[in-house]
Amino acid sequence: MDSTVSVVQSRIVECLSEGILLLGFNGRVLYANQRASEILRIPMDKLQGEKFASLFFDDPDNDEFSQAVLECVYDKCIVDTVVNYTTGGGTYVLRMLTSFYSEGNQRSGVIAVFSDISELEELRDSVKSMLKIQDLNNRLELRNKLLSETFGRFLSDEIVKKLLESPDGLKLGGESRRLTIMMSDLRGFTALSERMEPGDLITLLNHYLEEMTDAIQKFGGTIIEFIGDGILAIFGAPDYFEDHASRAVAAALTMQEKMKAINEWNKERGYSPLEMGIGINTGEVIVGNIGSEKRTKYGVAGKEVNLCGRIESYTVGGQILIPPSTRDEVGEDLEIVKEMVVYPKGAKGELLLSQVTGMGKPYDIHIEQGSEKPKALKKPAPVCFFKLDGKHRLEGTNYGGIKAVAHDQAVLETATSLEVMDNIELEAGGDLYCKVLEETDEGYLLQYTAVPAGYDKWLKTLQEG
Repeated sequence: MDSTVSVVQSRIVECLSEGILLLGFNGRVLYANQRASEILRIPMDKLQGEKFASLFFDDPDNDEFSQAVLECVYDKCIVDTVVNYTTGGGTYVLRMLTSFYSEGNQRSGVIAVFSDISELEELRDSVKSMLKIQDLNNRLELRNKLLSETFGRFLSDEIVKKLLESPDGLKLGGESRRLTIMMSDLRGFTALSERMEPGDLITLLNHYLEEMTDAIQKFGGTIIEFIGDGILAIFGAPDYFEDHASRAVAAALTMQEKMKAINEWNKERGYSPLEMGIGINTGEVIVGNIGSEKRTKYGVAGKEVNLCGRIESYTVGGQILIPPSTRDEVGEDLEIVKEMVVYPKGAKGELLLSQVTGMGKPYDIHIEQGSEKPKALKKPAPVCFFKLDGKHRLEGTNYGGIKAVAHDQAVLETATSLEVMDNIELEAGGDLYCKVLEETDEGYLLQYTAVPAGYDKWLKTLQEG
């Protein structure tokens, strides 16, 4: 029992008026509460730890009870039924619910919950029976609420609702559906995590993810998973709605709008500010229960998911980028401040991306782009830098000079040819990661994506020089 039910859970279970049995896949009774012993008329020392078959299979009068458990095991379904149970010369009517239970993400056995409703059967037409039935219904609602709140911490409300309401909710399989995918990621989080204490880092990350979760679910989004500091969410499944693209953009704008308050919260606690990029894509995907019988998750797959990841990789802090597939489906007016042509890996040809900073009614959400323009230095600061493929350096050291700087941007003059959206790494008080935003007459405008701890000291030295 120690590995299956915690001390607190055990105390709660012992107070229930229903009998509870946990059966391992090895056929043994792993746990039984006192009420189970009383209902089944089997002493606790002869019930817990014994083989289920030896307890019940020898008595043909109890085939209904045994069958309710076996159906759950072999048909992999939730069984809710009323059965007759015979013992000691008496026959009792039991209401039974059997289902799988899990430890972590792995199914470990079967849970059987049952109550003696013999008296209700005898008094079915009486007022007393109706009151007791109502009491049972209230308890069932309370337990469903408890299950929903418990699972809701690991799955979205929509997924929990589907699993609780549908007997087929846990079956493997999916369907092809057109919906909108969102991916978000914090800029420079890896470097930040190396400078923070683990406890502070988790506190910062949990607060950020909680705020982002509220924004996504406010517009009907379903969070598929948290990938470190990244979020993968979809709009249009499991519950479908026509305006999934509009909802996704509204959620993204709300998420960026929340970053100001998040950073105020971080500042009060001495934490570093955060910046987030969001990529959105609309297209045909496969969505459903993905995995194996041992481990399953509600997920989404397909080339459009991969493309969404590529789009997100082009963003810098504070940006929301969408492709034409999303822009064409949004019914509201969009505020577009910039467009860029990119060539994502795995995609055919070029892709036009639009940077969104607002949308019209009924959402009426607008965000500010607060980057200050880089200020010219007294003289260029010589630097060496590397081009990046993903997070890996390409061969060859490149040289140039920083001509102007801001808190999150710089202007680089170099003879090396760079393309818009190229990622580079240069030495500036540590490894400073940047993305090329545009080529100007003064040089290449860089947006910082990860700032080292020694950057401020490096910058101060430049400005004083």
